[in-house]
Amino acid sequence: MKKAFIALSAFALPALALAQAVRDANTLFSKATNILNAIIPIVISLAVVVFIIGIFRYIIAGDEESKKGAKSLILYGIIGIFVMISVYGLVRVLVNTFGLEKQLDNSDIPQVLPFRGGL
Repeated sequence: MKKAFIALSAFALPALALAQAVRDANTLFSKATNILNAIIPIVISLAVVVFIIGIFRYIIAGDEESKKGAKSLILYGIIGIFVMISVYGLVRVLVNTFGLEKQLDNSDIPQVLPFRGGL
């Protein structure tokens, strides 16, 4: 349990560091949208991998017990894909409903080293 808490806090601490920059609800929603847009494709990919592993296990399974385990793995993969795509769709609906999508131009992107055009 302690290891899971430590791993979770390692992912949560960078988000807490961004808490000072949140000034209004639009900024909060846009940060949450950016975080979800980064996480959701990874989780969908993991669900697809679980689904494919379940298919391979079902194909190579010899007895009924291993086929039953492979079927449950396939089912969990399908449920994971469905849930993640549904969450992504919900986020997109919220973003479009509240008009939170913003087009970035070069002045919005912080630059560490300014480009001076040439070497």
